[in-house]
Amino acid sequence: METSSAATSSDIPQGRAVTPGMLITALLVPVVAALGVVTSLHVEDIDRDWVDRQQAACRHMPFPKMEHVAAWSGPVLGISAMVVCLLLARWIRRRCGVRLWDTWPGLLAFVCAVLNILAILLELFMLWATYTPDGSGPILGDCG
Repeated sequence: METSSAATSSDIPQGRAVTPGMLITALLVPVVAALGVVTSLHVEDIDRDWVDRQQAACRHMPFPKMEHVAAWSGPVLGISAMVVCLLLARWIRRRCGVRLWDTWPGLLAFVCAVLNILAILLELFMLWATYTPDGSGPILGDCG
């Protein structure tokens, strides 16, 4: 039984270097996850603007379609970031023979994907809030 460092280093699979495609794909995960959060938070801005326009016009106005688009794009982008991370993990495993977190781009994508789980919950809550009716309705204020 040999315990030298030469014997243990030959057992470790020697992976290929980090390619530009791997780097771009790894950086795509946090960018897409952040875009999902930003668009989900933009739903609140669209709704607040809609309420302000109704109050300024002193009449009920149609619900903005852009709010639905922004509400749905948040979870879609969040889940897309998770899919990109999964595909990156398969790519790194196939090309390099190592796990996702054994390379620094993979580790970046993995950490962002784990944090993205909380972001997806926020995005789903914003989607739910978009379709939930306001109990008091829009208050138009003093229009007399």
